[in-house]
Amino acid sequence: MATITKKELVNRIAERTGQTKVVAKEILQMFLDEVVKELSSGNRLEFRDFGVFEVKPRRARRAQNPRTLQKVEVPPKLVVKFKVGRVMRDLVSDALAKQEAKAGADGSAAKSGT
Repeated sequence: MATITKKELVNRIAERTGQTKVVAKEILQMFLDEVVKELSSGNRLEFRDFGVFEVKPRRARRAQNPRTLQKVEVPPKLVVKFKVGRVMRDLVSDALAKQEAKAGADGSAAKSGT
């Protein structure tokens, strides 16, 4: 599994669209800025088949510091939640199943000595 950075996404978008990396980066950054702006305004963002971003309140709670075991009060706050869409869920699930099947086949081949 790899970590894909914004720079890598910019490179891919520029290559696929024929735009310069500068233009692709500006557009991607504008998109991300708009997502943050809308979420900070309390709006829900729905991208069909991709997923939904929304802000939800988290209640105040008592937590425990794992090092000192001291109880601490955690104040209420707003958090961003993401609910995956059907198409993305299915594609990711299928890709994971293929990876597991491949890993299983590679492992059995290595065990049998072939």
